[in-house]
Amino acid sequence: MTDKKVTYKYILAVIGAVLFAWLLHEFAHWLTGEFLGYNSIMRINGTSVDTNRMPTDWHKVVISASGPVVTFLQAFIIFLFLKSRHWNKYLYPLLFTAFYMRFLAGLINFINPNDEGRIGIFLDVGLFTIPAIVTALLFLMVYGISKKYKLGWKFQLITTFVVMVSSSVLILSDQFYGIRIL
Repeated sequence: MTDKKVTYKYILAVIGAVLFAWLLHEFAHWLTGEFLGYNSIMRINGTSVDTNRMPTDWHKVVISASGPVVTFLQAFIIFLFLKSRHWNKYLYPLLFTAFYMRFLAGLINFINPNDEGRIGIFLDVGLFTIPAIVTALLFLMVYGISKKYKLGWKFQLITTFVVMVSSSVLILSDQFYGIRIL
């Protein structure tokens, strides 16, 4: 039997998945910047270079790509695990959060070019091409798992709501307090 009950433990797992995915994503940006020789700053929802020496255009692309690549790999690993093994409702939020993160980042491109959007501009394929492809692939993973395990609208709605609220708290905390992690 597939356990799809939304409990406090599940809600805490969703919040933990959002925190983990966000920090892992930003850590990938930070680590790549450091690896390329730039003194970088990592916050809850952003990474920047803290130096007088600005990254080359190619380095900017590599740094921009590192976060989404790690987020996509996180989702793909969870997808493969859930596809080949039994249902685990505590892992599903890691897949769903990756989709939500990249979907939200794609929407942010309307305001300011984000990771995949900056890469698309650099590669001259447009601002929305790469975000649309990444989001579509992540959506297909979420859809595939949702269909396989017959996840109902109530379970999905609650998961979506908790992910939205948790990520909004992270984003707003970063905007208001600029919490520096590294």
